This record gives sequence, structure tokens and C-alpha cells, in this order.
Amino acid sequence: MIRSPDPDLDLTISRLIKAPRSVIWNAWADPARFEQWWVPAPARCRVVDMDLRPGGAFVTRISEGGGAFTPHLDACFLAVDDHERIVFTNSLVAGWRPAENPFMTTIITLKDHADGTDYAADVMHRSNADRTMHEEMGFYDGWGTVIGQLAGLVEGKAQ
Repeated sequence: MIRSPDPDLDLTISRLIKAPRSVIWNAWADPARFEQWWVPAPARCRVVDMDLRPGGAFVTRISEGGGAFTPHLDACFLAVDDHERIVFTNSLVAGWRPAENPFMTTIITLKDHADGTDYAADVMHRSNADRTMHEEMGFYDGWGTVIGQLAGLVEGKAQ
């Protein structure tokens, strides 16, 4: 099924990353590499659990200002299509269990481009209020920063 973004409910951000899809995929699939780019620096990320398969856990923690690691994301992977697409939601946790505070579902897509890979994140919300809140929380700055950090990591590895 091809889904069109709903501007009332979804936020979308994309970027051309000058690296092959396989290198970007590995930055997602390897928790040690993932921790290097997933949260905006200087904050730090810790992967607690990453089972990259449908129904698998996706749990991260964040440390800001050198403080203790606190909850960041407790989610479940819904779809994993090698080197093409990752879908996760915080509406569910590992094993398809319902989450306490559902907020978003995200589709990450990787498509070949003559200069590397088109990387896109489509983030869907249950209501316009949630979408607006996420945008006001700094969605474009935050997600733009982490995609930039991902690009910096993989573009350096691709050369």
C-alpha cells in the first residue's frame, strides 16, 4: 500500500545523503553506530534494546547535559524491509503490547539516488493536536539535526 502523507496529521522530513543505502542501513542496524547519531548532540543516546524485526523492541535513553540517562523512546518495529524501509511506533512496545502513551508512528524510507540515497522520515500522529505539539517541540530542528548527524557519519564511511 502506498500512503500519501496527511498534512493535518503528519510531519515529513527528507534529505539526500551521499552514501549507499547499505551504509545508511548499517548505521540503523548497529546499535553502537546508531547511538552516534540518533539524538541531537551534545545529548547522548544509549540503545537499551533494538530488535530490528517486526514486533521487536526499539528502546533508547537520552542523556542531556551530562546527566543520567532518562527514557527517550519505547517503541516497537512494525515493518523492516532490508535496505528500504523501517516502520516503528511508540503506540506499541515489544511483542505488540499496547503502550501507555501512544504518540507517533514513523516510516523511514531509503531510495536510490544518483548521488547516494534519498532518506525520508514520515511521522504520523493520531490527531492534529499531537502533530502540532510535535512540530512546536522542534520536530524539524531535531529530526533535521539527527539526519544531518547520520549523514556526517555515513558520508565519512562511504569515502
